Amino acid sequence: MSCVAIEEKTLRQRRFSEWLLAAVVALLAAALPARAELVVGRDYVAIVPEQTTDNPAKIEVIEFFSYACPHCSELHPTLSKWSSALPADVVLKRVPITFGRQQWAPLARLFYTLEATGDLARLDNAVFDTLHRKGGKLFDDKSVIEWATAQGIDGKKFTETYNSFGVVSKVKRADQMAQAYRIQGVPALAVDGKYLVTGKELKDFNALLALTDQVIAKARRERSKK
Repeated sequence: MSCVAIEEKTLRQRRFSEWLLAAVVALLAAALPARAELVVGRDYVAIVPEQTTDNPAKIEVIEFFSYACPHCSELHPTLSKWSSALPADVVLKRVPITFGRQQWAPLARLFYTLEATGDLARLDNAVFDTLHRKGGKLFDDKSVIEWATAQGIDGKKFTETYNSFGVVSKVKRADQMAQAYRIQGVPALAVDGKYLVTGKELKDFNALLALTDQVIAKARRERSKK
């Protein structure tokens, strides 16, 4: 057989191999669900029963979290950037929960106290930094109050707010919400009182928030049909 014949045979074999590979890839692609198409169980689960949100005019995204949670600390910078660019019809609500853990309760009260005193935007990151990068311990009332005072907050004002009926009630309500939404771990993102984002196959927080955008779009489409 001549060199030309051998080359032609080799070329035919190569083309057949390439065609076969393309066919296999196409079959696999058809068999697997596209990420663009949301899949119940993989990407989200329905919240049963649906929960009432604070502002029915907007699509509410709730982040259930705790300052004590290292994954919540890792998510926080990405979530903050994402939330700053949300569409006008979407609002982010952060809900600190305790899962009944005694050490997490002061941190939930700290969040609502900072929110009430107007210091949350200034000190939100600092709480995470203290706990997860500086080795601080904010797991009891005394430590929390001392830390807040060291950050320049009036100690008397902070203590009164921290121990107020309003703050204590919000912490209790947050844990009730976590039970109603069937939250089993944090961080957790819920959309419009209807869907809990799961993202079981995702590897990073950017992908999680991109998936959340898709669930938001789903909720928006459903609202438009009403």
